[in-house]
Amino acid sequence: MPIPGELVFVIILALAFEFINGSQSSGNIVATMISSRAFSPRLALGMTALAEFSAPFIFGSLVARTFGGGIVDAQSITLRILIACLLGAISWNAVNWLLGIPSSSTHSLLGGLMGSTLAATGAHAIHFARLNLILLGLLATPVISFIAGFLVLRSVYFLARHSTPGINEFFRRSQAVTALSLAFSYGANDAQKTIGIITLGLVVSGA
Repeated sequence: MPIPGELVFVIILALAFEFINGSQSSGNIVATMISSRAFSPRLALGMTALAEFSAPFIFGSLVARTFGGGIVDAQSITLRILIACLLGAISWNAVNWLLGIPSSSTHSLLGGLMGSTLAATGAHAIHFARLNLILLGLLATPVISFIAGFLVLRSVYFLARHSTPGINEFFRRSQAVTALSLAFSYGANDAQKTIGIITLGLVVSGA
């Protein structure tokens, strides 16, 4: 059975989206390790890539399944809807990339999927119960992260208040733990969205 040309285009666009996404998010993960000279750029990138690649095998593919059919009704989706979704997400990410503005690939991909689905099939194809939970998470994440970051840093300052300057080396090397944790989180969340879109394309095309 020949592979539909539109499916090939969806896969190419999905990989392009992930490339742009990786160029933004992955750079943020290794930035502190490299700028503080805790690790060489080659080692930092290698550890991050390994962590991101292995995360779905360790933590599962729940995020991919959500984007692969948990947000919209797969029976109502077409490959052209996915193409429009990816083109919209890529365009927005590319503009922010060129302007040097940090942006969320989750917001752009989710918005592209919602917009293209609404335009093509209407609201009945959207699973609003699941969508509302996702939107709540997107809104709550910055607030929770802000509070957690504030509390953690204040705790570190308190615990290290009587330490000698030698503790800086400990903190510098400890970035490996925090950066790898972030890389695992990225691989278990952000990277899976693209897999979900490709999976949705395979389901829609019957491949």
